[in-house]
Amino acid sequence: MSVAEKALAGAAGGAGGTVVLSVLRYVLGKMGVVYKTAPMQVVDRLQQAELVADRPVAKRAIALAAHLAYGTGAGAAFGALRRKREEVGTELAVGATLGVLLWGVGWAGWLPILGADHAPWSYQTPKVLLPVLDHAVYGAAWGFLLWVFSRRGG
Repeated sequence: MSVAEKALAGAAGGAGGTVVLSVLRYVLGKMGVVYKTAPMQVVDRLQQAELVADRPVAKRAIALAAHLAYGTGAGAAFGALRRKREEVGTELAVGATLGVLLWGVGWAGWLPILGADHAPWSYQTPKVLLPVLDHAVYGAAWGFLLWVFSRRGG
C-alpha cells in the first residue's frame, strides 16, 4: 500500500475508533461515570473566549464534529506511519498503545495549554484513568479497522 492508501485506511479506522469511543462514553455517561468530556471542555473554553455561542445543541454538534475530526486526523497520521500490515493481534496492541499516546498528548499537552483542563498529574482522583482506558479502546478499534482496510487494499 502507498502512504496515501495507508493514511486513508488509517483515517477510516480513526473515524470508526472515534465512534466506538463516543458510544462507550455515552454508555458510561448514562451510568454516571463520565461527566464532561475533553471535546466539551474545549468548546466551553471557546465559549469563554466568545468564539462559540451558548447554545447547547450547537455546542454539542461542534464538540462531536471536532472529536470526529481529531480522531480521524490522528488515525490518518498513525496509518501513514505504519510500515507494514501485521497480524490482527499486533495491530490491536499497536493501536491501543497509539490511543494512549494520543490521550497523553492531549491531556498533558494541548488541553492544559488551552486552559481546557489540568494536566493529568495534578489530579488527586482516579479521574484520569477512564480517559486512558477509553483511548486504548479507540486505538484498539483503530488498529482492527486499519487491519481490515489494509487487508482489502493489498
